[in-house]
Formats: sequence, structure tokens, C-alpha cells
Amino acid sequence: MKQSEITFKVNLDEHNLPINIEWQSPETNLPTKCKSMMVALWDEKENNTMRIDLWTKDMMVDEMKKFYIQNIMTLTDTYQKATADDATAALVKDFFAEVGKKIGVFQ
Repeated sequence: MKQSEITFKVNLDEHNLPINIEWQSPETNLPTKCKSMMVALWDEKENNTMRIDLWTKDMMVDEMKKFYIQNIMTLTDTYQKATADDATAALVKDFFAEVGKKIGVFQ
């Protein structure tokens, strides 16, 4: 059985706000910087989603908007692959394409 490990390192300021986020895996070899991360985990025992959402102080609002919309779109791809529910995936994508246009992420 193969095993892999992904690590996150978060540097915090005096108010415990992230100022630097890095992640690393065997495939990346070197730490990779990022401005934001969203990690969702399914808790089987609680039948609930657990989340870790962090972003650095220097992440701009427009970057967060784009990150948010892109996240929803890729989550929808994952949902479609896992469930084969094309109708719901299309509905979500259409809705968030409109949201993306409204907030200036898409032209």
C-alpha cells in the first residue's frame, strides 16, 4: 500500500492571523507558497463536513472572489464525477457562472 503525506505550515502574526501559508507533498519536493487554502474533510462518525479555511493578510478581495468561484466550480466537477448527477452539476455551474459575472470574476 502506498502512503503519502501533505503538510501545511502557517505563520501567524501577533493577532494569530495568517501571514504566510506553505504546503508540501512528496510530489512537490519543495514547500509551495499560497495565499489561501480551503480544506474540507468528511467526518464519517458525525456525518458532517469539517473545514479549514485560511487566507493571508495580503490576499486581495478580487483574488478571494476568484478563488471562491473557482473552488465552487471545481467542487461541482468533483460532485458530478462522484454522483453522475449531470443536471444538478449543470444547475450549480450555471448559477455560479452568473455569480462570477456579477462580482467581476468572469467577463
